[in-house]
Amino acid sequence: MNISPKARHFDVVIIGAGASGLMCAAVAGARGRRVLVLDHANKVGKKILMSGGGRCNFTNRHVGPDNYLCHNPHFVKSALSRYTPADFIALVERHRIAYHERSHGQLFCDHSAKDILRMLLDECRAGGVRIETRSPVSDLRIGEPHQLFCPQGPVSCESLVIATGGCSIPTLGATDFGMALARSLGMTVHPPRPALVPLTLSGRTLERVRDLSGIALEARVTVADHSFRENLLFTHRGLSGPAVLQASSYWEPGLPVEIDLLPELDLAAHLQRLRRERPKMALKTWLGQHLTRRVAQRWCECWVEDKPLEQLTTGDMDAVEAACKRWTVWPSGTEGYRTAEVTVGGVDTEALSSKTMACRDQPGLYFIGEVMDVTGHLGGYNFQWAWSSGHAAGQCV
Repeated sequence: MNISPKARHFDVVIIGAGASGLMCAAVAGARGRRVLVLDHANKVGKKILMSGGGRCNFTNRHVGPDNYLCHNPHFVKSALSRYTPADFIALVERHRIAYHERSHGQLFCDHSAKDILRMLLDECRAGGVRIETRSPVSDLRIGEPHQLFCPQGPVSCESLVIATGGCSIPTLGATDFGMALARSLGMTVHPPRPALVPLTLSGRTLERVRDLSGIALEARVTVADHSFRENLLFTHRGLSGPAVLQASSYWEPGLPVEIDLLPELDLAAHLQRLRRERPKMALKTWLGQHLTRRVAQRWCECWVEDKPLEQLTTGDMDAVEAACKRWTVWPSGTEGYRTAEVTVGGVDTEALSSKTMACRDQPGLYFIGEVMDVTGHLGGYNFQWAWSSGHAAGQCV
């Protein structure tokens, strides 16, 4: 593709009208740059609108490098320190969006995720940003200037920003466009996989717990030395809930998942005391007080023998410990990109500047947001990375 005399020229073209792309556009537009945002979908910000049950968990008060998965864990420090949760909260407050805080520092809109999207679009409008939907890029040539073709005709630009996200939730239009582009340029792309996603079980384990679907318990879920204590939810296909979703980002096929269903208890000491105080109490009754009666019934049917506490042998105590404090499952897989909130993997950050998100070997090319090998924990961390990385690039493009 050669530049046509009729090609529209912009200072900045951003491919992807999601959280990071719109943030980058707003910041660049505020600097007086001529910005065009292209998105192949029919509407912008679809993932913003569905996030947080429609309330958008837009950031977290407690953000740090430890909340992110990245092959280079230091990469996120610069952008996160220069555009912080407090900075985004100030923007939210300037637009008079009502919000509230939930557990673990998570911040949600009081009314609707539409408020966050409207805020971003208002910021883009103030900066004169042009946004075109239903505009898939059919041809792209990286150079000086960059050249691309979309349904509205050829476009050229000085700075090209890839904000196309990961592969999660393809029904919202997710593709591997950005990763494929990086590969075509010889860049390293860490293999993507679904993350923040329910885990599936199979065989006898699934048969035992399938009809517990809908029951939630507080638990500590551990995968590969990473532990998360929040709710666990039984599903008809396996396990979900915040603790499982968090752990799923670290899970790979063949790894076991260890679950502590009684994370608040020193089980051995607690049972020893109860054996003295209430020796006639049935084990199932005691379990029912902590795990719900249905779960206690199932655990006594499958993993421990129900008997009065005074009759528990050392072997019985060990069985209860193993079944309740170290219940180990071997997932058969995940629910996949269909329900995954984010994607682990992506464009290797070693190829990018941590300050500007610019590609070191391709002048004027930037990658921001989820397309990069940066994945946040559940709780607003991925949105904060979108804001921070988008802001970093927006100041430089």
